[in-house]
Amino acid sequence: MTEKMIEVQNVSMKFRMSDEPLNSLKEIFTLKLKGKLNYKEFMALDDVSFVVEKGETLGLIGSNGAGKSTTLKVISGILKPTKGKVIARGNIVPMLELGAGFDLELTGKENIYLNGAILGYSKEYLESKYDEIVEFSELGDFIDMAIRNYSSGMMARLAFSIASVVQPEILIVDEILAVGDVAFQKKSRARMMELMNGGATVLFVSHDIDQIKEMCDKVIWLDHGKVVMFGDTEKVCKAYIESQEKGKK
Repeated sequence: MTEKMIEVQNVSMKFRMSDEPLNSLKEIFTLKLKGKLNYKEFMALDDVSFVVEKGETLGLIGSNGAGKSTTLKVISGILKPTKGKVIARGNIVPMLELGAGFDLELTGKENIYLNGAILGYSKEYLESKYDEIVEFSELGDFIDMAIRNYSSGMMARLAFSIASVVQPEILIVDEILAVGDVAFQKKSRARMMELMNGGATVLFVSHDIDQIKEMCDKVIWLDHGKVVMFGDTEKVCKAYIESQEKGKK
């Protein structure tokens, strides 16, 4: 019998956006006090439901603004849905905004412990994995330098190395296989495949349909926050590609 690792049940996510560009908090409060602060509502997700079973890799596809990243953030617990609920059975490692928890004034080494703690790893665990993280990141002596001096590629490599050091039960990935240079991308891709083949349940967003076909067991196609299609990878990808081609005509 299959085990449900993730259940997304009738999830909607509504954002309120100001009708006019606001430049400061003072301006926001002033307009609010005067009763002149007008909002328009934006439905990022609209009654989205699906189930991911243990060990499956689910691909999320759709054009920009379809709701893919919002879905991942809701499942990760970064965003609380306006309606509906998410049930996740297992520890979640989100690879969404790599390096979001970094402190630019700290060294790479110090950020390993800081970022690792944010991801829920103990100091003892990070100490046991420290050499492995540094080796994988290929930063060498730069690990003792303040990361404000890092290039964006160096920072991404360190963040990926920290996030991918564990064997997660649920791995959430948003377009992170383009990390660093070509050689590191190849290595990070191999690491991702290792995590997937290790039994992790994976949610994976990519605009590369060939990559989705290669790596995913099932696919969900989102458009303007709604589920267009969910199921077999080949069928969903074929329907999506055909719709994109019709849109270009």
